[in-house]
Order: sequence, then structure tokens, then C-alpha cells
Amino acid sequence: MKLSRRTILQGASALPFAVASLRTPALGQTTPAVPAAAEVPPILFVHGNGAYGALWMTTLWRMESNGVARERMLAINFTDPNARDADSVEQPNRSSTEDQRRELAAAIAGLKRRTGASRVALVGSSRGGYAIRNVIKNGGAGDVSHAVLCGTPNHGVWASDDVLGSEFNGRGPFLRGLNEGESEVTPGPAFLTLRSDGMDKYAQADGRFIGKPGVPTNVTAEGPELKGATNLVLGTLDHQEVAFHPRAFREIYKFIAGREPDRIAITPESSVKLSGLVMGTPGGVPTNRPVEGATVEVFRVDPASGERQGGAVHGSKTAADGRWGPAQVDPTWSLEFVLTSPTAPTTHIYRSPFPRSSDVVHLRAARPLGPPDAGAGAVLILSRPRGYFGLPRDIVLFDGKEPADVKPGVPTDTAATLRLPATDVGRNVVAEFNEERIVARAWPAAENRIAIAELTY
Repeated sequence: MKLSRRTILQGASALPFAVASLRTPALGQTTPAVPAAAEVPPILFVHGNGAYGALWMTTLWRMESNGVARERMLAINFTDPNARDADSVEQPNRSSTEDQRRELAAAIAGLKRRTGASRVALVGSSRGGYAIRNVIKNGGAGDVSHAVLCGTPNHGVWASDDVLGSEFNGRGPFLRGLNEGESEVTPGPAFLTLRSDGMDKYAQADGRFIGKPGVPTNVTAEGPELKGATNLVLGTLDHQEVAFHPRAFREIYKFIAGREPDRIAITPESSVKLSGLVMGTPGGVPTNRPVEGATVEVFRVDPASGERQGGAVHGSKTAADGRWGPAQVDPTWSLEFVLTSPTAPTTHIYRSPFPRSSDVVHLRAARPLGPPDAGAGAVLILSRPRGYFGLPRDIVLFDGKEPADVKPGVPTDTAATLRLPATDVGRNVVAEFNEERIVARAWPAAENRIAIAELTY
């Protein structure tokens, strides 16, 4: 069954958990044989444009809950995750397709050495799928057993003679090179694509989602599919959710393991250790370059009020590698992370309880306060890293109201901003997304502080 965009916008009940539509592979790709438990290959997760490995946290937890050893998984952090405007022209703190191919090839080699496996499975979100296809096509096919591409714009975000140098142009040299030939997949690895049924902002016929309203993109919702791959449609999931949603996890696991997962829900641990990296944003460009000299404090907070319950349960200062932690916490605790880093606002990050340990709790400071924040007593951000806010698909409430800066229809927004007067500094602010609820505190903007309510799901 397919769900149409009209169905979702009418508020139908069959929402993100809709049954996927299986599209017949164009060239009859053979389904991989079902491996025994011990034969499931190591898995390397590849993030998308501007992102980092932390986005795979819930996927790693679900894999662990199904018996996949944490040591047999890796979530890469590309040094400079943002693409260049023109792939062949150097740009500070941005990467070319060749940069990403080279870093991914090194990560594959490292995971093979660590596990002793002859081949690994690759799972990529959005631009991460480009790096996967590039490394496989250019000498890496023998190292890869499975390639899962989630929301990857395999035929471009647009396809025209405009800005041909961009890797996201379906008519540009990069994608033409990947897609040439009768089959669009490289022989050897088994390929799976996961896409949305009309709710992916980067697979739209109209250019309004990329800042060109009314201009045809020459791309459709089928853009992420590949001739020769197994192509699945995951209903009305958005561009991020087709990688990080529980529905996507089921298909990723089933394709790699050759069987249904034993469980979709995350199995909690009795004791949790958290650690990660502090990463920089020079000039406002997100990177995964480590930040030295940043301080990370972790507080247990009251889930009803956001108020701290005692002193810091962890405090550390990063060295040259940018690593913080580990922090020992209880899986039922709501948490506040306070990140103080050079030349950036002090950032108070409020999180729901962590059910399992993780070493990919990566932190970036909030964006600098700017002219739109002038006069605000406090600035708070509601952030959903693993998906977009969809109205009316989702319940999204920030301080009791739907955020004015979240647009309805095709989900396009991962963050909403709330600005409060000085009289509201210090009070609690409730953020709700469907069934996840986070209570943050309004910190004074005059002290160069920003609060983020960061959703896990």
C-alpha cells in the first residue's frame, strides 16, 4: 500500500508506520542469502550533508537490542560534512565527493581490520549515499556486502543545466558518472534504496523547497530509486526519517541480516555511560573538526520542571581530540548538557533519558545570537536532528503553541526558535513532539546563552 501526500495532509490515521511499498528491481537484483547470526557483516553508518555520526544513535541502540555487537558497528564523522558549491572548486571547511570517498574508504579498511571481516555493510543517509556509491564504483565493491541508501537524491535534488558543477545536480558530471549504464548499481554488493512517498523535501518537482519556487526541478519522488536495486517506499516518512525512523530500521536490519528484527523497541540498560566529541562550526559552517578547550558539564534535571537536581554528575574539558566523557548516568534521568566552548554561546542542551550507553553523543555549540534575537531576554531552540517537523502530520508544541516558523505540508524544518522577554528568563519551557516531552529552562541571552531542547526521536 502507498500513502499519498493528500492522505497525510487530511489527517489520516495511517501515518509513519504505514506498510512499505516494494517496487520491483529494474534489473532483477538477486536477494542476498540469509546469513546466520554470526555471519551478519559489520555495519558502517554514513551521515549526510552537514551532519555527524550522532544521528545514528537510535539505530545503533536498535541494532544492539537485536544482538549486533557495538564493536562491529561504526558511525563515521566526515571531517567537513558540507558539500562544496562546485565539487571541483576548493571551499573552506567543505568537502568534495573525492574527499568523502577517500575518508569512507579509510573507515571501511579500519572497520575490516578491527573485526577481521572480509566485507562490511554500508548504510547511508542522503549525501552519505553518494559516498557509498562512489567508493563502491571506484574500486571498493569487493569490500562491501550490502549498500543501503536512505533518501539519497540519486538523480539529483534538481536536474538541469543550472549549476552543473554541484554534486546535487542530476545532470552534473558526478551523478552522470554514477548513473551511467543500463544498471545504476555496481555489480557485487546488494543494493537497497529507501524513500518517501512524496514527503521528501529533496525529491520534489517544484523548486520552492530549494529556494526556487515555480521552477521545475525535473526530479520526482522516485528520484532516490536506482535501476538494479531493491527499491522500497516507506509511506509518508520525511527526508531524515527514511534513515532514522523505526520503520527504516526494520528494513535496514532485514536487508542486512536477512530476517526480521526480534524487536523494534530499544532495550534499556541498567547503567548508562555517555561520551562523544565536541565539534566546531567555524564561520557558521558545521564541521566535525574537534574543539580543544571546551567544557562539558552534565546535570540531572527534573523532567517536569527542567530544574537541576543537585550538582553536576560529570564535568570534563576537551583535549586536542575534542572528546568529552564518559559520564555515568541512570537510564531514567532527564539531562542537561552545558557546553562552553571558545567563541561560541554557552549552550544548554536538554535531552530525554538515554536508555542505553553511547559514545556518539557529539555536541556542537548553538549558532551565534544575531539581529533577529536583538531585544530577546532568552532564546530557545527546539531541535529534531533525526527528522523534520511535519504539520499536520505531527504534534509539535513549543511553550504550548505550534511554532510559527514550522511550515505545514511537506516537512522542511528541523528546528524552531522561541524568543522570550526578559521577564520570562528563568522559567521553564515545555517542548513536545508527538509523545516525546522535554522541559528546558530559559537562560539569559544577555549572558550569551542559548537553550536547546533536543529531541531523540
